[in-house]
Formats: sequence, C-alpha cells, structure tokens
Amino acid sequence: MDNFHGSALAFPFVPACLLRVSGADAAAFLQGQFSNDLGGIEPGGSVYGLWLDRKGRVIADSHVIRAGKDGGFWVASVLSPAAVVARRLGDFIIADDVEIEDTTAGWRGLSLIGAGTGAWLKRDPRAGFFFPGRRAAAENWEWLHPAGDSESAGAAASWARMAEPADVERLRIAACIPAIPADIGPADLPNEGGLEVQAISYSKGCYLGQEVMARLKSTGRVRRALVRVRGGGAAPTLPAALWNGDRREGELRSAVSVAGGRGYEGLALVSTAAAKGGGALSLAPGGPPSVEAVLNS
Repeated sequence: MDNFHGSALAFPFVPACLLRVSGADAAAFLQGQFSNDLGGIEPGGSVYGLWLDRKGRVIADSHVIRAGKDGGFWVASVLSPAAVVARRLGDFIIADDVEIEDTTAGWRGLSLIGAGTGAWLKRDPRAGFFFPGRRAAAENWEWLHPAGDSESAGAAASWARMAEPADVERLRIAACIPAIPADIGPADLPNEGGLEVQAISYSKGCYLGQEVMARLKSTGRVRRALVRVRGGGAAPTLPAALWNGDRREGELRSAVSVAGGRGYEGLALVSTAAAKGGGALSLAPGGPPSVEAVLNS
C-alpha cells in the first residue's frame, strides 16, 4: 500500500474538453494561438495556458499535451467546454494542415491531490496520460483515461480518500485559483485573475491577444482583481453583484459552503480599489455589509 499519510484525495470527474490536434502544421498553429510557450514541450509533457480573443479576453483555458510516438497534441480542459475551444481554434484555421477531433466523450478523469501523487502516477504505466492540475495549493494531478478504464483507475488509486465536489471546490477557492470561465471569462483579462505568471508568455512570438498582454505588462495596471471572500448564511445565486453603498464594486463569481455550515467562501472579481481597501461589501445597493475579503495566509 502506498504511504501518503492518509492525506491524499481522489476525485473522479468528466473532463469538459479533450481535443486531438494533428497535422503537419499542428505545432506551429497551436503556438500561434496559445498564450503560453509550446516551443520546448517534450513528448508526454504539458503546458498550461489560455485561449484569448483579439482584445486579450479569456475564452477558455487548457493544458496542451504533446502526444507520444504517434505525434500530434492533446488539448485538455477540466472546465472549459470542448465546443468553445474547438470553435476558437477552428475560426483561425485557414490554409493550415491541421485537424481537430473532439474525443471528449470517450474519456474520464481522476484528480489526485496530495504530496507524492505525481510520483505515484509516474511509477507505473498508466492508461491515458496525466499532467499537473489546478485544484489546490498542494501538489495535484489530473489523470485522463479511457472511459472504459474508470473502474480500474479508481481501484488503482484506492489508497486515496475519495473527495466530494465541495471538498475540491474548497481547496481551489482557498488557493484563489480561478475557474475558467466561471471566475475569469470572456469579459475578463488574465491579469485580473492573477494568471499572468502561470499562463502567459511574454517572450514567445505573436499569438492572438499578445499585443494586449504586452501592453498590460508594460503598464502593470488592471481595473479589477480576483479576491477571496467570506459571507454568512447560504451563498447567493451566482454571479451575484457586490456593492459599496450605491456603487457596484464587482461580483461574486464562485462560492462553496464552509465546512461545518458556517457560511460560505468564494472568489469575487472586484475593483482594484475594493481589493486593496479590504472591508466588507453588500449583496444589494445600500444593503448591510455582509461579504468580506479574506486575507491569504
């Protein structure tokens, strides 16, 4: 039995997107569309990044995985829908030798959260493939496998405690990791969600949205920021507008009940003034302050 001190979690899920991208121009095409640098990716390796529009707004996120000896790439996303990613890519295929196949329906996923989970995945041959996840501040991995292997994958990871969706959501929110497109989406910039370090390359060649990213890097200014917040009672219907008196400061984008039922925690996209000032906001114009920022420990 593997010794992970009883702290590792396993969470089965259905991936939102798994596209197979192939063709002679696949590498150059993806490099010209993806926000991060794919230039040094090795077979089996992965890079996390974003699919932006011309104004630098976030359409979707994914990991791009270099396929093994058969060549090509996989585009995998936990939350961004395959139809959205495929349409974003397909709109820019002109004379490129690129084929996009949506294989999402035939795959399932298992998230593994906890120190040593990556080493366990790498220790033995696994059906499918795996890559670092974005579920928690702790080490976490996404293992994608053929749908028919779900039972055997779960049995192989039976040493880990099975997690509920709310457990995983609490970890993500505690780490202030934005879900895309729920927390940061088509009306938002990557920098507003703190994604510029993990998801943006400022040194690679041109890609869609690159000029806006370069401008933001030079100015260092955005008007909004994603912050962790806490409220009492039940979480409101999302997204929920947040107010300071009669001035709208932003909105609560995601929320999950606090363990033990003592209110909720969530992520809110608010004005930079509200983010820096801290304090509490209300859920209605002129209402009582009930949603307060949580300082990251």
